[in-house]
Amino acid sequence: MVFSVPVAVLRQQGAGAGKVRNDNMSQEITRIVDNIAHDKNIDRESIFIDLEEAMVSAIRKHFGEMESEIAVHIDRNNGEILASKDKVPIDMKQLGRIPAQTAKQVIIQKIKSDERDSIYTEFSKRKGSIVSGSVVRYESGTLIVNLDHRAEGFMPKSEQIMGQSHRPGERLRCLIFDVKEAGGQVKIVLSRTHPEFIRKLFELEVPEISEGIIEIRALVREAGYRSKVAVSTTDEKVDPVGACVGVRGSRIKNIVDELGGEKIDIVRWNESSQVLIANGLMPAKVSEIALCFELGRATVVVDEDQLSLAIGKHGQNVRLAARLTGWDIDILTPEEYNLGIERLSKCVRTVTGNDAMIDKLIALGVISVLDLEDVGAEPLVSELAIDTDLARKLITAAVEEARRLAAEPKKKQAESIIKGDRPLDEPVSGGDVEVTDSEQQDESASGGDVEVIDEATDSEQPQTTD
Repeated sequence: MVFSVPVAVLRQQGAGAGKVRNDNMSQEITRIVDNIAHDKNIDRESIFIDLEEAMVSAIRKHFGEMESEIAVHIDRNNGEILASKDKVPIDMKQLGRIPAQTAKQVIIQKIKSDERDSIYTEFSKRKGSIVSGSVVRYESGTLIVNLDHRAEGFMPKSEQIMGQSHRPGERLRCLIFDVKEAGGQVKIVLSRTHPEFIRKLFELEVPEISEGIIEIRALVREAGYRSKVAVSTTDEKVDPVGACVGVRGSRIKNIVDELGGEKIDIVRWNESSQVLIANGLMPAKVSEIALCFELGRATVVVDEDQLSLAIGKHGQNVRLAARLTGWDIDILTPEEYNLGIERLSKCVRTVTGNDAMIDKLIALGVISVLDLEDVGAEPLVSELAIDTDLARKLITAAVEEARRLAAEPKKKQAESIIKGDRPLDEPVSGGDVEVTDSEQQDESASGGDVEVIDEATDSEQPQTTD
């Protein structure tokens, strides 16, 4: 019925000045235009213009005169049509079936184009927001989601949470990641793995965030496994961590359930990099932190029993903490830290003849010969106010010591092979820290999906969401 209007109009025209005599047909035109505008979210004026252009095409098709001046006007209030050719009124009854079919095809094309533009405009404005839809099907790994009666979204496999599968008809919340036109269609790309998805979920579940009382200062995520969120507040009376968790974990539980059980660590933001790094590495307890601003590197000392927690399963905890804080984080035990200082002291002592320089280097964040090699001579001259020649000598000594330390494991391996103490194919560790699979235990062994961190208590406060 929608696209048959031009056919009916062209076949039921009366005579005289090209004016539509059938009042019922005029009302039918306005009614159908209003329905199309409402259902497809298209501007009413655009539909009237499409109808007029389609009728002009039909008239040209009938007369076959491309140079003639043809005009069609449809009254926006009552639907009456006025048509003329070279300013001479046309009897629309002259038009036959073929021109009417031409008008119908033109209207279909134009309304589809208007609908496509409407969908693109609407969802482009909603880009970066959360939308709800129902699962339709999978196509070569891509999940098709019905967003409403007018549009479908596409979720590539890379934007789906690993290990999750969805059934047709299942309700799903997604982030509108991108909206683009491709092949004459509007492609709405959805995501459930983007960090912004978690940010928007927090805004929906925690009113204080949407109101601006609590701010998410940093957010990092490894989709399907763990996320870390750093929050702060503009109101001293509001606890940002507690507000995000909710009473008995009610707020955070909704987010965890939406993500299929993904673990979320909520920590308090702090302008001090040392405090923030300590919070970011929770639930591990940090003994000491040395910051090297020249390298953007933080050396963190933890006790032996905290090493596996600090590193996390497959390095996940320290990796997320580094991204959250913006620092390159090295984890050392006290023995490794002291050994690095001892080697650095020995190297510096060979150049200066005393230990006066050691404390200055440690204050600069240099705690090993490798750090001294990476820093270079220029920062030593500018920050420590030492002579350029002395700085270069220190760097040269550090480079030589680093080479010697790198060659030691190979030398020991060769000696063991000569003595027959170890097979040729047995690997040798060349690093300062070696984490075995048994050490890489899950840092959330307490069984909770949410780790709530607050440096004010300086302890882990796990919230369990079953």
